[in-house]
Amino acid sequence: MDVRLVCSFLSLLLSATGGLSSSDDGWSINVQAEVRAMEGYPVVLPCTFSHPQHSQHSSLQVLWRLGHGAGATILYRCTSRPGVPTCEPGPKQDQRYRLEGNPREHDLSLRINSATLQDNGRYFCRVEVQGREHISFEDKMGTRLRVEAPPKILALSVEGSEQAGYRALCRVQGSPLPDVQWLGPDDLLEGSLVSGPLAQESPTRYHTVSQLRDVEPGQQYTCSASNPLGKEQATLYVLPPRPPLSVAGASPPLLLLLSVALGAKVILLVGTGVWMVQGGALQGLSCWWK
Repeated sequence: MDVRLVCSFLSLLLSATGGLSSSDDGWSINVQAEVRAMEGYPVVLPCTFSHPQHSQHSSLQVLWRLGHGAGATILYRCTSRPGVPTCEPGPKQDQRYRLEGNPREHDLSLRINSATLQDNGRYFCRVEVQGREHISFEDKMGTRLRVEAPPKILALSVEGSEQAGYRALCRVQGSPLPDVQWLGPDDLLEGSLVSGPLAQESPTRYHTVSQLRDVEPGQQYTCSASNPLGKEQATLYVLPPRPPLSVAGASPPLLLLLSVALGAKVILLVGTGVWMVQGGALQGLSCWWK
């Protein structure tokens, strides 16, 4: 594993933020204002509470949700019964979530296994005392979870026609959102943003697409994506157009040879596809991606 990635992950774990506390009628809930995690690793959202002594022997229901209001999603729910050492989740509970703490010890901390960028958001914990008097209490401020990830190039392609010209497209993902640059054989090229981060609630807000115009056959172009957690590059080589076929009226085939280089690993993907292209678009264009 990249030493920079390990160091960045450790620094995220060691960074502490202040806790928040809510209290009312003898109840109090303490949570952490913000928790940071690395994509692919587990993360724990701390939540502890105190309550009046008379509720010690009652059944407790624990609930965790993502978001607030009508659009909130319930992620975890379990019931702690008197004399039972565990908090029993429902039969359809997503196994990626589990209670790290023990409600009988006033600990409602939630563990999320293999965090993803889609887990970013604000989480709220809630406890309910079940009995003759149904009492509930929840933290009102929530815990902000920030999942970070090194850059990942999702796709690199060329589109266009010989008449209109070609452009290269590089789709990347990461958090913080990666900076994308284009490199030619000898110098830095000027690319432009096709799409950037979308609305905060969008699942693709950690994706961006950069384009390089006036791509010429016979040249190679490198897409380089970087953020504080790492860097990834992919190179596209556009083969010159193939000569036209001798058969009258037949459109030439399109041959794509792709290879992906990630770190020290090289994976070769060779595929041949034939398209009958109308109007001369993309006739005879081939590319090599490595």
